[in-house]
Amino acid sequence: MLKQVITEACNKRKCLVDFSTSAIYLLNRRFHSGQVLSSPSRSFFGVEDFLDDDNSRPYTYKKEKKSKNPQKHVSFKNRTNAYLEPFCLDVFISKRFVSASVTHRVTCKQVAVAGTNSKDIKAVLKSRSDIPACLAVGRFLAERAKEADVYTCTYTPRDGDKFEGKIRAVVQSLIDNGIDVKVYLD
Repeated sequence: MLKQVITEACNKRKCLVDFSTSAIYLLNRRFHSGQVLSSPSRSFFGVEDFLDDDNSRPYTYKKEKKSKNPQKHVSFKNRTNAYLEPFCLDVFISKRFVSASVTHRVTCKQVAVAGTNSKDIKAVLKSRSDIPACLAVGRFLAERAKEADVYTCTYTPRDGDKFEGKIRAVVQSLIDNGIDVKVYLD
């Protein structure tokens, strides 16, 4: 039935059918200008099914992320800041405990860690999440940082954190015990 419909359409001189290769050619110049509408005997999983947009690699490979602005200038400060101020302070406060660490920004290794879950601090404190606990964490962190020869560090609050209360107590305790902390508030 399909062959009859196609042959009738071809008899009206609108297209040319080649049944040996199962291709339909249009003869009208305004519409596709004689291009093939269905490819001849193509396998179901052809090569073009497995290639990405650039026809370079199979679709299973992970595509690289393209930056929105590839010529974006990176400032000198952003390129050298991790080397000029290599240690950063990270403070985490939850409802149950307080922890803080000093991390080397280039190697991503923790130099000193203190928290109220550790055995030496846990035995001394009444509560593990109040201001005296924050001061004790700052004192222990300063001692451990001095053992690792770290005397300066930077602190940038996380998104949504305000530099007040318990966070300020940890930073102030570090400063009081001999660690110079630069606080960057955005």
